[in-house]
Amino acid sequence: MPEFLMGSYFVQLDWAIMGQMVLLGFIGGTLSGFIGSGGAFFMTPGMMNIGVPGPVAVASNITHKFGKAMIGSREHGKMGHVDKKLAVFMLFTAALGINLAVWVMKMMFTGAGEGGGGGAGADLYISLVFSIVLAFVSVSMLKDLIRSRKSADSKPSRKIVDFLNRLNLHPMINFQVADVKVSLWVIMICGLATGYLAGTIGVGGFIGVPAMIYVFGISSQVAAGTELYLAMFMGAYGALNFALQGMVDIRLTLLLYLGSLIGIHLGVYGTKVVREMFIRLVTALIILVCVVSRVIAIPVYLRKLGYLDFPAEMDSYFNIGSKALLYISGIGGMIMILFFVFKAYFQRRKVQVSLVATREKVVA
Repeated sequence: MPEFLMGSYFVQLDWAIMGQMVLLGFIGGTLSGFIGSGGAFFMTPGMMNIGVPGPVAVASNITHKFGKAMIGSREHGKMGHVDKKLAVFMLFTAALGINLAVWVMKMMFTGAGEGGGGGAGADLYISLVFSIVLAFVSVSMLKDLIRSRKSADSKPSRKIVDFLNRLNLHPMINFQVADVKVSLWVIMICGLATGYLAGTIGVGGFIGVPAMIYVFGISSQVAAGTELYLAMFMGAYGALNFALQGMVDIRLTLLLYLGSLIGIHLGVYGTKVVREMFIRLVTALIILVCVVSRVIAIPVYLRKLGYLDFPAEMDSYFNIGSKALLYISGIGGMIMILFFVFKAYFQRRKVQVSLVATREKVVA
């Protein structure tokens, strides 16, 4: 293991931390299956809030992403929601993006012991990228939902799709499952951005999924399934690259699996019984609250780096506020999803019982 990752960089596990890790995995898995992202938008900041260094959280999360995405993409594949051809085209530049992100992370984390505030520089970098990118995504999605509601049109905006179609940037690739035709250059740029963010903050789905919906013109269900299929390969590739740098804590990855492999089945089932507009609303609101949660933690890193001056005892207040908001967003979103999942399940059971009773009367 590289010297800069030995000692205090890996969190000491106790029962409380292990329980929180499993809970993070369950909530992240449920959200992942429902909205198509890897769930790292919730799990990465959650791990940082319980004391895991940012780069280790990202690396362990992207390792966990591989297995969870494999399960999720299989479930979506059964419903015909996966365009494998599109995922393969995006994968090439996504791999380049992951390589670039791992290199940047290594440079920042290696300097943690050389005046880097004990890793605070890397944590600040992750938090800023997380906050800026996901704030833009969530606000854009909310604006589009408001527009859809006013115009009585629940479908996503096609402004970008129509603009790119007019440009007609050759070569154009036809994707039958997604039922779209997209420029190869646009696919490559979106793949690069998805890979870079997956390697930087563990969150590629919140660029990949909106890009497929608003740039490619794909339905939310197919975008979710295709992103999970792509995430399976990105997770494996990212895990290998981070592991070679000694940043993967396999203990954390396995704890996340304990919860996520159960939650993802519930989330995927939810996409069959919940309207597309509701899926996008839940996605936007959860991301926005997660962004606020991460912003609250930023002053702690700025203090450690010497940019802010306040008592170190106040760190705990910022951390508690950040963690509380994060769990409110994740648990709140999960409860909404589970409500609709179980409501649909019991309605289906009621219909089945009614049909059986009717059939018995006919036979009698």
